[in-house]
Amino acid sequence: MDTVLLQGLVESLLFVSDGPVETAKLVRILEVSQEELDQALAALSADSSRRGVRLQRLGSSAQLVTSPEASPYVEKLLGTQAGSKLSTAALETLAIVAYRQPITRAGIEAIRGVNADRAINTLQNRGLIEESGRLEAAGRPILYSTTFEFLQHFGLRDLAELPALEELSQLEETG
Repeated sequence: MDTVLLQGLVESLLFVSDGPVETAKLVRILEVSQEELDQALAALSADSSRRGVRLQRLGSSAQLVTSPEASPYVEKLLGTQAGSKLSTAALETLAIVAYRQPITRAGIEAIRGVNADRAINTLQNRGLIEESGRLEAAGRPILYSTTFEFLQHFGLRDLAELPALEELSQLEETG
């Protein structure tokens, strides 16, 4: 199938979807190979970087979302307001999950040095993190990972756009 046509079809399917769509489902619906779909998604991502919508990818799912620059205008149109800010504890916990995912509550607490129950609950309630499985260890503790809402909240297309930890350390040292 022609890449331009396939890109348009993918964009249409993601546009009408009410959430993330598994790439395997797109492959089945469009009757193309995973490689062809990946090429179409890459082209769509490149094209959408200059428009009001963006392609977000998390794992094997894809979704169309509005650009971060459009956020204040979309909020005005929809009559919504930005939610309250996250606490420092919640932001620290979110950063740990983002960079170490999937991670257990014990792993978060080992890094932070304090109980993380409240921060985890806040982040789950806001839809920024979710349970993503269980660790194959004694007690089978819950693993936490970020969500599509996390990507949207921070205006990221995918987790690869997170700044490298070295960059953050340099900013902290200079700031």
